[in-house]
Amino acid sequence: MRADRSMLGPSLHRDQIMAMNRVQFQAGLSLPAFLKRYGNAQQCEQALEISRWHTGLCLSALRRYPAPVDSSVTATTYWQCTACYRQTSPALGHGDGQQQARRYAPGCLACICWARARRTLSALELMRHLGVSYPTAWPMKHKLMQAMTQREANRKLGGIVQLDDAYLGGERNGGKAGRGSENKRPFVIAVETTEDGRPLRAVMDPVPGFTKAALSEWIGQRLASWSRCLQ
Repeated sequence: MRADRSMLGPSLHRDQIMAMNRVQFQAGLSLPAFLKRYGNAQQCEQALEISRWHTGLCLSALRRYPAPVDSSVTATTYWQCTACYRQTSPALGHGDGQQQARRYAPGCLACICWARARRTLSALELMRHLGVSYPTAWPMKHKLMQAMTQREANRKLGGIVQLDDAYLGGERNGGKAGRGSENKRPFVIAVETTEDGRPLRAVMDPVPGFTKAALSEWIGQRLASWSRCLQ
């Protein structure tokens, strides 16, 4: 079936077409490439070891580096110091090691699903993506959120920083409208950019209010002393 050109509306001029955003079309890790690199628990465990101990692991004051030891009881690979014989694993502090090892692959897959989501992922949607139970998906989601929170907690912006204020929330029934609403929370949004205005890093934090004291405290926590702020 051939469509009539008149049915398609007027043709757009080249100047009317939106320019391609190079940031949106930058090369990324495809899903087949991700599964090839992190497709099983062993690959994910190796990636976790490199990420956690990228400079080497030393458990004693003698600077002795550990060697892997296989445990026949839990079927989990531990790292043991050759000096003090202390053992550890990549999942230390996160429950049973054998149980955590089985979750390496779903955990890595959860990370890429979260990174590809335009907004966010609910625990129910994460359950369907990973093929796990809801009691497994729910704490996995909250652990990812907590990890991102801890990663960004001490971030400081420097150089050229553009600032803006915003409110989150709406009007309550019978309450005030606009910025004076009791249901609105003030936020400060800051973006570190290059000299030509390209974004590098961003932070968005709630503040008690847009007062001098509140903003001074926020600046001390989030901006380096050599920053140049633009509004």
